[in-house]
Amino acid sequence: MRKYLLIFTALASISGQSAFAQVSELSMTIYGDNRALIEDVRDISFERGRNTVILPGVSSKINAPSATFIADGIEIVEQNFDYDLLTPQKLMQKAVGTTVTIIRTNPGTGVETREKAKVLAVNNGVVVQIGKRIEVLRDDNLPTRVIFDGVPENLRANPTLSTIVHSERGGKRKATLNYLSDGLGWRADYVMLFDEDKEEMNIQGWATLTNQTETTFKDTKVSLVAGHVGNQFTRNLHLQQFNNYNYYNQRNNRNRTQNRNVRKGGTESNPYERIGDNYLYPLPGRTTIASNQTKQVGFLTADKVDAKKVFEYQQSGFLTIKDPQAADVRIVFSNSRAAGLGEALPKGIIRVYANNKRGRAQFIGEEMITHIPGGSELALKIGEAFDVNVKPTHVKANKISRYVSDHDMEYEITNAKDEPIEVVIRQQLWGWNTDYKILSESHKSTAPDAYSYVWTVKVPAEGETTLKFKIRQDWSW
Repeated sequence: MRKYLLIFTALASISGQSAFAQVSELSMTIYGDNRALIEDVRDISFERGRNTVILPGVSSKINAPSATFIADGIEIVEQNFDYDLLTPQKLMQKAVGTTVTIIRTNPGTGVETREKAKVLAVNNGVVVQIGKRIEVLRDDNLPTRVIFDGVPENLRANPTLSTIVHSERGGKRKATLNYLSDGLGWRADYVMLFDEDKEEMNIQGWATLTNQTETTFKDTKVSLVAGHVGNQFTRNLHLQQFNNYNYYNQRNNRNRTQNRNVRKGGTESNPYERIGDNYLYPLPGRTTIASNQTKQVGFLTADKVDAKKVFEYQQSGFLTIKDPQAADVRIVFSNSRAAGLGEALPKGIIRVYANNKRGRAQFIGEEMITHIPGGSELALKIGEAFDVNVKPTHVKANKISRYVSDHDMEYEITNAKDEPIEVVIRQQLWGWNTDYKILSESHKSTAPDAYSYVWTVKVPAEGETTLKFKIRQDWSW
């Protein structure tokens, strides 16, 4: 629709309905999948018998079938959600077939003229009938006002839920509206200041709230749910996909990739309230979340948490790579109580900073984490070291029998720094019905799980070291 210099004036309010019920208390539980559960408590004066209750200010993305309206001594008869919002364009569209008053102002004299006009059409412009002539309201920058006799009943200034109830008795009492809404979400954002020399970090967690609805929620008590809350639609989809073996394997591989920064699962309970198998983080006080707003609220602060930097290279299977590969740079820490943190970490992005020689914080990398239970060990990849390289070589494969093979591997590690370092080599192994055994090795290994071996290799300043090992692969069992 073309734009016109129009000023719309409503002379009458919506009529023929009961008084609007204003919010007296608002609470919201926000999940991590762009959904929220809203509890809306209002004081309502009921008449005995049939009542139409108008509830303005609900979310514009309300899941109407999820709504429940509860008050003492009432029975729900009918429920409607009016989402057609009042705008100049909608008001004109609803006026098709009715008569409006058009006021024009002469820019030279300031004299106003009024004419009654019947709105014929609103299609790429407004067509009206004034007397016997047909006219198009032109976009000619002349001051023009259109006056309407009233606002159509189904056009609302705010998203509105109306419900028809039968009340056993009259009187004022509290009523509670509960409903789910899309368009409201949250994520965790973390800021870490890392001190490499002291091997410690300060970390601050922010809850980033997003409101993508057309509704402003004022003075709201907000709680955040950390964890995965499913629904019936996604559950049915997952069950269908579970029957597809290839998809099942791909999904498992993807989940393992998402947890690539978790070295060991945690065993420490969370101090926050548990809802099912998720945790509830109540935000302090009350807050206002405006329409289409992003807001941050702090929920975690910890100083002098143990942390250190490591160089790491990880490879799956026995491969030869022609060109040297840069080692990963990782920050290794635990969110355990002993390390100085002692809290679970909801899913989000950790952004890492370090002070330069002048004491100014510089951004050095970031990493996404999944929901991390307390007491876990993490290794955040924040970048790659261009002066620390690793070159893997599959030296030899010796077939012992139909199901048994020996593999000789070498990892050439070079260090262009002016200081000695340690590099962690992680050898990932195929895990399906296969057994592995180290036959010989140049450095002592550890086995954090059944399908990986880890070596910590010291490399001199401006020097190199070669890790060698022979491993037996047996998939006969």
